[in-house]
Amino acid sequence: MTHSLDTATAREIVETALRGVVPDARPDSIDENAPLRDEFELDSLDFLAFVAQLSKRSGVRIDEADYPRLGTLADCVRFLRDR
Repeated sequence: MTHSLDTATAREIVETALRGVVPDARPDSIDENAPLRDEFELDSLDFLAFVAQLSKRSGVRIDEADYPRLGTLADCVRFLRDR
C-alpha cells in the first residue's frame, strides 16, 4: 500500500472487520487494550476470518508472522496505521 491510514480510518476498518466475524460485536464498549480473542470469544477460525476481513478492507497484506501483532484493538489499529 502506498499510503498510510489515519488512526480513525484504521479503527473503523478494525471495527467493521470485527462485526463481519461477530455481528453483534460492540468494539466501542471494550478496553482497546483488552485481548480481542478473549473479549469477543474468537476461536482460531474466527481470528483467521477477522484477519482476512482486515486485509481485504484495508488492502494491507497480513502474513501469519504478523498475527501476534494483532492482539488488541489498539494493536490492530497501530498495525494498519503503520503499514
